Amino acid sequence: MSSPLARRANAATNPLHSLVYFAPETERRLTALGLTGGGTSGMSYFAGRAAPMGAVGAGVVTATFYNFSPARVARCIPEAWQLVTPQAVIGERFEAAGEALRRLLGPELAASAEVGRLADLAREAASACRPEGRPLYAGHADLAWPGEPLLDMWHAITLLREHRGDGHIAALLAAGLSGIEALVTHTATGRGFVPEFAMASRGWTREEWDQAAAGLAARGLLDGDGGLTGAGRDLRAHVEEETDRMAAPPWRHLGDDATGEVIRIGQAMTRTALAAGAFPAAGVFATAR
Repeated sequence: MSSPLARRANAATNPLHSLVYFAPETERRLTALGLTGGGTSGMSYFAGRAAPMGAVGAGVVTATFYNFSPARVARCIPEAWQLVTPQAVIGERFEAAGEALRRLLGPELAASAEVGRLADLAREAASACRPEGRPLYAGHADLAWPGEPLLDMWHAITLLREHRGDGHIAALLAAGLSGIEALVTHTATGRGFVPEFAMASRGWTREEWDQAAAGLAARGLLDGDGGLTGAGRDLRAHVEEETDRMAAPPWRHLGDDATGEVIRIGQAMTRTALAAGAFPAAGVFATAR
């Protein structure tokens, strides 16, 4: 199992998970519970993603989500748990994911054998994930399987995504990048969020962003224009390589041929979801997803 194949598997399937953060179904269902603020920076986001870990405090959410401003997290957590239980959030989030996927994939594809096949493959891959040092994955892994192919697919992809994300945080820590520094250097790659959206959605002020950039420049990682230096590019490449290495076990367990099938099916479904408007067309991502 090569790291590029593991990375391709993530790229093919992760959008099918992460579309839930931009879906109106999620905001509608979670705000109906009493949570305020939708999108990727409001109470519904923090509570929705953290709920499988239980009614954890702001410190745990800041640690596990990593690149959000602690002040932004503290405005939402733990107040969210005074409004609603984690179990209620989990149930509504699954319902929202199902509604969003049916809308974006269309009822025929959402009920197809391809969905069932991807669910089976992703679940088998996720069975090889280990919980040690991976708190977000571990919380999600404790949840019961929904028992419906479409939601089983979404849950399996979520497990793989959070397993990879926990490893990514370990790689960032080992590289000496704080949460905001990780965000600044990632936007400097020209991939992912545009800086303005990253700053606003993660709750960082312009002053904090500029201070982080100045510190990175002093370390020789950013140039005078805010772009990555050669050392900065090498560090980001090393972080991604380490992330791939730590994310490889489930795909190694599945094998190259079955992982290739995951990539094929995932890419096709992702293209369908993107064409249906799963993500904002402008002002969020630096490049097309």
